[in-house]
Amino acid sequence: MDAVGSSPLHIVIFPWLAMGHLLPCLQLAERLAARGHRMSFVSTPRNLARLPPVRPALAPLVDLVALPLPQVAGLPDGAESTGDVPSDKFDLHREAFDGLAGPFAVFLDAACADAGRKPDWVVVDYSHHWVAAAAHDRQVPCVMFLPCAAAIAAMAGAPPESRVEERQAIAKSLGAAPKFEAELAATEFAAEEGALGLSIMSRYFMTLKISKLFAVRSCSELEPDAIPLLAGLYGKPIVPLGLLLPPTKPDGDCDREAGKNAEDDAIMRWLDAQPAKSVVYVALGSEAPVRAELLRELAHGLELAGTRFLWALRTPVGVHGDSIVPEGFRERTGQLGLVAARWVPQMSILAHGAVGAFLTHCGWGSVLEGLQFGHPLIMLPIAGDQGPNARLMEERKVGVLVPRNDNDGSFSRDDVAGAVRAVVDSRVFVAGAKKLQEIVASRQCHEKYIDGFIHHLRTSK
Repeated sequence: MDAVGSSPLHIVIFPWLAMGHLLPCLQLAERLAARGHRMSFVSTPRNLARLPPVRPALAPLVDLVALPLPQVAGLPDGAESTGDVPSDKFDLHREAFDGLAGPFAVFLDAACADAGRKPDWVVVDYSHHWVAAAAHDRQVPCVMFLPCAAAIAAMAGAPPESRVEERQAIAKSLGAAPKFEAELAATEFAAEEGALGLSIMSRYFMTLKISKLFAVRSCSELEPDAIPLLAGLYGKPIVPLGLLLPPTKPDGDCDREAGKNAEDDAIMRWLDAQPAKSVVYVALGSEAPVRAELLRELAHGLELAGTRFLWALRTPVGVHGDSIVPEGFRERTGQLGLVAARWVPQMSILAHGAVGAFLTHCGWGSVLEGLQFGHPLIMLPIAGDQGPNARLMEERKVGVLVPRNDNDGSFSRDDVAGAVRAVVDSRVFVAGAKKLQEIVASRQCHEKYIDGFIHHLRTSK
């Protein structure tokens, strides 16, 4: 039970269909359940099956609600997460997601009909305008939750009624986006979606308007200025939830991740054989695709840098894995590097003493996971909030961005090698990462934000 000591709440959480949203929402559900609250965690069957199991002590309080994703012509079978979907099919994935509106309404009606389990709140994600509307129609208040930094939430845009000074302050804090990134964002977020007729930003602000609270995956210790600026921008209470990272064991190993199979064990044994702080861990996430030719340039860059590396290589949809790495690359780098063309236990790898730096796409979750273990960052953003995240971290002196062509976002092997060497050889970036580690790794700090969130839920209905 939480500190307030009142009766348990029933909270519905419905994340966007992407692992970068599902995982922090599951962490939120577990932390709330640990305080005695009942959770209904809504997603599609395949996405629920991919999640790590809820800790046994909490499982009775976390109900996984599976809503089958409707079939849409042209969408690949089983494509329930954005990581399953080619970039040219994203609009079909969102169309299928919109098809969950009816099943969700049926679920919510059943929950509301039972006085003993009527939800007290619904936590909705950024494009869930019809979830928020369904909850509002049934007199259930909503929290809009964006699992990103407060500064990045503000970058998403501003309601027309927000004040100019807040918009300008946020823009200044993030720095100017390169041309290729600004054009991609305009296409991805602002363009209308054909027959669906709603851009991502239209959905975002429709959801925001209905919601009573706006929550972010951040904390005042990490973003002391951005959270009050965001409150001024949106004109409603902003609730930081802390950083929602998975728990670690006292020895630094991560719960429920290591030792899944023989291939994982082989990776950990390879790391065991490397000198301390000598390995650059390379992982560009599970969602945003990188063009095959750029992955080959990345490979050449790692070879040129001459540092030890462990590369979790995700092959783009429709590309054969063997065509990514250059001919002879594995043989030439075999004494220094290991390529794992598969899922890897990222948190356990980052926790390993052989890892000294992290080459990342700068998804917010990956940034936080790297900083949790004090690793400086080599930053290669691809899409979404990753570019602003990288600039935010560059400002905090925890790493460097790989130089990019302003027009198309391409990079050369020399750009990669130079950025890797700059981070590996610099004490400045190690010191910057260690400074933020004190905030990111503080479990006590982030647990207090969950208690604060519950207080908001108790007092804001």
